Amino acid sequence: MFRFLYVSRILEQSNHLMNRINRFASILALLFLFAPSISYSQQDGLRVGNDNYLSQQGGFYNYGDKDGVNIYVNIWGYVKFPGKYLIPKGSSLVDLISYGGGPLTDATLEDIRLFRPKNDSLGIYKDEFKKINYNDLVWEEKVDVVKNKVLSVLLPGDVVILTGEPRYFGRDNLNLILAISSVLISLGILAVTIVQ
Repeated sequence: MFRFLYVSRILEQSNHLMNRINRFASILALLFLFAPSISYSQQDGLRVGNDNYLSQQGGFYNYGDKDGVNIYVNIWGYVKFPGKYLIPKGSSLVDLISYGGGPLTDATLEDIRLFRPKNDSLGIYKDEFKKINYNDLVWEEKVDVVKNKVLSVLLPGDVVILTGEPRYFGRDNLNLILAISSVLISLGILAVTIVQ
């Protein structure tokens, strides 16, 4: 009789312990599921550049010079702020990428694409499409200055496209791994409790 009471008391304590562990594991899993979304949330009202020069409405950014000649260009793809830009004439490709907030971590800087539409007034009689390797513009020892100077200066209507592909890091899968491991730990504890 005493042995039965002793065994039932041990089972009751193990069930209580199991419930506490399950609650803790559930809270831990929820914390890891929702913590990345909180830490990477978008900041509303974030403005780029100097307020005196910036006019941002629907992807339009004004970095134009009030006293100089300005041109309209577009930048798309893997930049922080893609859109249409009003920039000073003579701005370079690197200037436009900087105005756009810089390349994202997923950007492929070896394959920057420049589309130059037909413009008879500028002497461009057909659409041009060029691929630019950022390393050629910055890192090469024997840089063809004339070729890169022509490619890097933007003309009205130019469209710059920064290509890229998503890169996955370990933190992207951390939530799934933690959720599965907490379930496996709970099942392991349950199995050990049942066997004893």
